[in-house]
Amino acid sequence: MLDALIEKFEAASDTYAKAHGIERDADWFLLKLAEEAGEMLQMANRLSGRSRSKGMSEDDMRSLLADETADLLGHVLLFARHHGLDLSTAIERKWRFSPSE
Repeated sequence: MLDALIEKFEAASDTYAKAHGIERDADWFLLKLAEEAGEMLQMANRLSGRSRSKGMSEDDMRSLLADETADLLGHVLLFARHHGLDLSTAIERKWRFSPSE
């Protein structure tokens, strides 16, 4: 299940990169992960009142926070795939459940 999700993110990312002439090297995977974490934190700060809302409603901010969280999840999975990390095994070891069940 997790492997299939990772491959869907990979296909989408690869298509986007090719369409925009982006080279996805080791640095890119790490930098995108940091970028998306920053964007998620920015939206979380807005939603919690720790940053200006810029005229956005709470619903808009929650929707954008969900979008940024999805981006971060995708880039965590892409980072793991690029580096050949076995996330399923790591999840079982660290979280004590199987993501494929």
